[in-house]
Amino acid sequence: MIGTRAAARYAKAMLEISIEKGNSEAINSDMILISQSIAESNELKTFLLNPTVKDEIKINALLEVFATTNEVTKDLFKLLSTNSRFEILDGIASEFKKQYESYKGIERVLVTTAIPMDATLEAKVIAKIKSLAPNKEIIISNIVEPGILGGFILRIGDKQYNASIANQLQVLKRELTN
Repeated sequence: MIGTRAAARYAKAMLEISIEKGNSEAINSDMILISQSIAESNELKTFLLNPTVKDEIKINALLEVFATTNEVTKDLFKLLSTNSRFEILDGIASEFKKQYESYKGIERVLVTTAIPMDATLEAKVIAKIKSLAPNKEIIISNIVEPGILGGFILRIGDKQYNASIANQLQVLKRELTN
């Protein structure tokens, strides 16, 4: 990602300002909107990355496209214009969301299953998550991957718990071949 370290610093400053002003939730909504807009629009992404487009044109376009955003977000656009750093806007939005979730104690969890999760499997997964990430608000995303055959693969941050049938078969195969 372009300018990851710089994006993290801008995002941290944005989070601190939004907490100070008491509008961190509104700024997070703005960052989600910006991130989704850039992800869904190749034209917007190309426009922001194009070095031949003047910063004045970029800021005017952003202020018009994101007219409903908070003043703190609009101030970010102005700062990016001053520093000629529009290319890291998407990185700032993504990094802000991560830092905001960390601040709020939200943990995103990715669960890969062979079939869509039912209530029983979801209860087992939530029990496992609570033991790995106590005192966190959990947001579960489910990916269906028939190749794991059964069970589930749980990813929390940089940790992975693999309780899939495919993994158990691989372990058994290694044990039998050694």
